[in-house]
Amino acid sequence: MLGDCAGCHSSGADSAYSGGLPFTAAFGTVYSPNITPDRTTGIGQWTAGQFYRAMHEGIAANGAPLYPAFPFVYFTHVSRADSDAIFAYLKTLKPVRAAPPENKLVFPFNLRALMWFWDALFFKPGAFHADPSKSAQWNRGDYIVNGLGHCAACHTPKNALFGDETSKAFTGGTEEYWFSANLRGNTHDGLGKWNVADIVTYLRTGRNSYASAAGSMQEKVEQSTSHMNNADLTAIAVYLKSLPPWPEQAPSAPNQHTMQLGQAVFVEHCSVCHLAADSRDYPKLAGDTLVMGRDPLTVERIILEGAQSAVTPNAKTTFSMPSFAALSDDDIAAVASYIRNSWGNRASPVSRGDVAKLRKALQAANSAVP
Repeated sequence: MLGDCAGCHSSGADSAYSGGLPFTAAFGTVYSPNITPDRTTGIGQWTAGQFYRAMHEGIAANGAPLYPAFPFVYFTHVSRADSDAIFAYLKTLKPVRAAPPENKLVFPFNLRALMWFWDALFFKPGAFHADPSKSAQWNRGDYIVNGLGHCAACHTPKNALFGDETSKAFTGGTEEYWFSANLRGNTHDGLGKWNVADIVTYLRTGRNSYASAAGSMQEKVEQSTSHMNNADLTAIAVYLKSLPPWPEQAPSAPNQHTMQLGQAVFVEHCSVCHLAADSRDYPKLAGDTLVMGRDPLTVERIILEGAQSAVTPNAKTTFSMPSFAALSDDDIAAVASYIRNSWGNRASPVSRGDVAKLRKALQAANSAVP
């Protein structure tokens, strides 16, 4: 569960680990491969050494370089023993005969040979080395976060070639129309107010006093972190709490008209749940780090599409929020700006153009799904 293999390689209970899930970025769409032991379409003919080379070097069994949609940039730190254990588990799965769709990449990204150049620019193979000046618990957290957990894959910004902007590690990233939050020690939009127990609770249940998991993080909680043991969750939390704050600029404030319109929309459509006296099962918007994220994309998307809380073995009560796509772009922008700047929150306002752009992108993405 540490690597969340099912999250990218399973499209349903009946097709576990058989691949075919799309990963979409600016350069096109890559589909995850089948990693069941099927000998024709899966990894049934792979050896443990070939599997480790894929994890450690980003090279498939046939010698072709893998696209970075497979997070070998982080898996390179996984030990040979853990790689062999994962491979041994995958070999016990029921073989599923299923070939993923052909990748749909724009030129020149459809030329796989160019990945050798990408690797030279953005990939440095290397085993994990513990820091002797840190505790065993911190080092375990480092190993998970920067290895199998591949947290930077979502939480670190990417450049135009999809390489990590390492100077901004864990400050938050945007992929597939979701914004993954800042994991550094910033007070407003990071983990500065969270303690170790808060982080453990969030990873176990998908919610705590400061945030509720959404989008890709919700899948991560459901498929991966909610199944981890407390020792590993605590190690992750200890490591994350060691990350210093990122220098931030004070955001601009929304104008009075926007706040008034946003308040009116909120009172009419949102307050019945979010301001209810017994609203423990609904996100508390005051102080929510996701609400105050540097990029409001996730907030806009939740308003447009609705949401449901993570379903895990550790959280028996869930909540759901309907879609408010019927609201105008102006109304959604205003209410998003309002919740990002009320009850002590402070974050940049959302524009009508931001919402219109996201709405159009989501409509295009949904129409492309067969």
